[in-house]
Parts: sequence; C-alpha cells; structure tokens
Amino acid sequence: MSTTETHHPLWVAYGASGVAGSIRKDDDGYTVTMAGADQAAGTYPSMEIAKSALHSRMAPGSDWPLFREH
Repeated sequence: MSTTETHHPLWVAYGASGVAGSIRKDDDGYTVTMAGADQAAGTYPSMEIAKSALHSRMAPGSDWPLFREH
C-alpha cells in the first residue's frame, strides 16, 4: 500500500505588528486567511491578486507586508 502526500505551498505575511495572515496554494488557487480568523477570506486566481487581497484586509495605512514561504 502506498500513500501520496500533496504539498501545498504556504506563504506567511508579516506586517509591522507581526503575522498578518497567510496564503496557501491549492488546487482551487491561492487562499488568503487573515491571522486569528476562523475562515479563509477568499481564494484568488494568482499570487499577486492574493497578496493584494491580504494587504487590503490589513489595518488602513499598513505598509506592504513581507511574504515568506514556509
């Protein structure tokens, strides 16, 4: 019996106050989840759109976050 493990890349967004959220690549696209949220904020067709969506959900006036792949 063999098992197949699927790896879905994860990027964590760091803002001035720490972790702002994350973006996970899956079969449907790039899913944004904000730090502390119970649900995903949405799934987007590209990484750039997902990054913009995450930034738009941060506090008004926040600098662009630093994204690191984990």
